[in-house]
Amino acid sequence: MSSDNLLLQTITPTTHDLGDFKVHRALPAKERTMVGPFIFFDQAGPALLPTGQGVDVRPHPHINLATVTYMLEGTFLHRDSLGTQQLIGPGAVNLMTAGKGIVHSERTPPADRGHDKKLLAIQTWLALPERDEECDPAFEHVEGGGLPVLEDHASWARVIMGTLWGETAQVSTYADTIYADIQLRPGGSIPVDAIAEERALYLWQGSATLDGVELLPQTLYVLRPGVPVTLHSDHGANLVLCGGEAFATPRHVWWNFVSSTKERLMQAREDWEAMRFPLIPGDDQEYIPIPQGRPKTVSYP
Repeated sequence: MSSDNLLLQTITPTTHDLGDFKVHRALPAKERTMVGPFIFFDQAGPALLPTGQGVDVRPHPHINLATVTYMLEGTFLHRDSLGTQQLIGPGAVNLMTAGKGIVHSERTPPADRGHDKKLLAIQTWLALPERDEECDPAFEHVEGGGLPVLEDHASWARVIMGTLWGETAQVSTYADTIYADIQLRPGGSIPVDAIAEERALYLWQGSATLDGVELLPQTLYVLRPGVPVTLHSDHGANLVLCGGEAFATPRHVWWNFVSSTKERLMQAREDWEAMRFPLIPGDDQEYIPIPQGRPKTVSYP
C-alpha cells in the first residue's frame, strides 16, 4: 500500500538544542496543531547529563490543559501548587490537570546530581474539552507496574492512556484518548486498529515500517482515519502511538497556555505577570517570567 493511502500528514519536529540535551517538538506545528486531544508533543533526550548538572524547569503556569509526562530513562522531581511532590522514573506517568490554573516545576532530584544520569522523556499536553477547561486542578501518578502491558515473543506495548488492544489504562481522560509505548524486537509486528478518530505514530529509535512504508526516526506520522495498519520492524524499534477524538472547536496556544478563547490566554498572561497564580510550596524562590514579544510555545530555563 502506498504512503498516500496510509498517511494523512508527515511532520518533522523542530529541534531545540538546550546544551546538555535536545528537544524535538512535533506538536504544535505549522502543518497541524492537534492529533486528537494532543496539542503538544516533545521528545526530550536521549542524553547523558554529567555529574553536578541536571534539568531545572523552573516554576511556570498552565491553564485549560493537562500535561502528561512519560519517562523512558532518568528521573524527574515534580512539584506543583497543589503541594504535590512526586518522583517519576522510567515507565511511570504523571498526569497534571491544569484546569483553571496550576504552577509546577520539574527538576533533576538532588540525589541524582552527584553522578552521571540518563534523560529520555516524552512530554505531551492534552487540550481539555470546553466543559472541563476551568475544572479544579488535579494531579495523579501511576507507576509503570500499574499500567497494562501486552507482550509476545517479538513485540511489547504499554497502554499509557485509554483503551488499546483490549486493555484500559487506569489514568484519567477527559476526551477519548489513546496513548501507548511500543517496542518491537527484530522481526516483531503489532496491529494499530482504527479505533480512534485521529491517530499518530512517532518513531524515536530504531527502524520500522507501516504496511511496508518506511518510517523515519524523530518524525510524527498522522494516519488516515478509518484505516487499520500494522507496524513491523526487521531490526527493532521504539515508537509512541497517540491520538483520540477530533475536537470540534479550535484551541489557541500562547506560551504555556492553551484555551478555546484568546481572551482567556490574555487573562492568564496578566495573572502570571501579577503573580496571581498560586505558588509551589518549597519551590517558590524563582520562576519563568512571561517572555517578551511573540513567545514560542513553552519555554525552558
